[in-house]
Amino acid sequence: MAMRGRSIAWVVALAVLVAGVALDFGLDGLVPDSSIRQLLLVACCNVVVALSLNVINGMAGQFSIGHAGFLALGAYSAAIVTSHVHAALGGGDPTFVRSLLEVPLALAAAALVAGAFGFLVGLPSLRLRGDYLAIVTLGFAEIVRLVIATAAIGGDVESPGRAWSHVGEGGALVRPFFHALSVSIAQLGGQNGYAGIGDAGVPLVAGPLWIVAMTALAFAVAWRLKFSGWGRALRALREDEIAAAAVGVDPTRLKVTSFVISAMGGGIAGAMIATMRDGSPIVQPDSFGFAASFDAVTMVIIGGSGSVTGAALGALFVTFTVKAIELAQRAPAIEALHARYASLDLNALRMMVYAAVLVALMVRRPEGLFGERELRMPRAMKT
Repeated sequence: MAMRGRSIAWVVALAVLVAGVALDFGLDGLVPDSSIRQLLLVACCNVVVALSLNVINGMAGQFSIGHAGFLALGAYSAAIVTSHVHAALGGGDPTFVRSLLEVPLALAAAALVAGAFGFLVGLPSLRLRGDYLAIVTLGFAEIVRLVIATAAIGGDVESPGRAWSHVGEGGALVRPFFHALSVSIAQLGGQNGYAGIGDAGVPLVAGPLWIVAMTALAFAVAWRLKFSGWGRALRALREDEIAAAAVGVDPTRLKVTSFVISAMGGGIAGAMIATMRDGSPIVQPDSFGFAASFDAVTMVIIGGSGSVTGAALGALFVTFTVKAIELAQRAPAIEALHARYASLDLNALRMMVYAAVLVALMVRRPEGLFGERELRMPRAMKT
């Protein structure tokens, strides 16, 4: 049975690889509309976002609403690495061959940076739960966004350690460090966003091959985690921490590890968003505000906290529902209503409809679409 399970896994992996390569070369012809191609790739990225957050909010039973901070760290890390590697290779238009080098480096950098910050954020989770942990994670995400968005630009960074001049003699040791850090952050473009070396734009090297492959890999990893001994211990810790610790489960290791894994997944998702084909060549801090964290939490809750397939379908539901509402705003009746009442805020109307859809779903299915259940999978995939 185990041999059969491994054989099926290899066949599935090969099928995903072949499909990714085919889409990488044929998606433009299959779907000529770039906005639709972008929507499909964004949907895959959102699946990775939901799967990664589900490790904390679903399996571990923690409550994080700052996942956008990890997305931002991953996006900026990948954009910087991709821009410099692409320039070192001679620049020009992104090619499939170059993506074989540039994308893995970008994904690795995003995962490492986000994972390191996930470790730091995971440490408070040892003492905090519920609303208190939510406040910490939300504060972390806002700190990341605001530090990037409000970084000193131009002449503001020419005065070394101005903000640290009050420290005194000891400040002489820290001022150069923080001056260098300020200069580095300022290169990210502040509120205008990071547009690569010389503002030439971030190379969009991650085609459908990488997006599809990483989405499939994230799903496989999340599935294996849930049905492994580690995943069962994590769910036991979620249900009763004292009882779990009494039977040998290490709460410290599990909590911190879950944050690191979730952060690395979020960083990879951010890297995919920043470098995906048909995306924007500018990485902007406003893309990773509270709304991004809220959408990520919504995906997990709608699908069912703790359900891998539920989180994936929740991500697809949110992505396509938001897009459908945006398209509905362009309907002749809505446009005529806006022309008659110019003060009508269509964006606010879109969010009201979106919220109403969520409320209706939660009333009908308070445990989400699947609860903690999964879609039926071949038995060999669980072994």
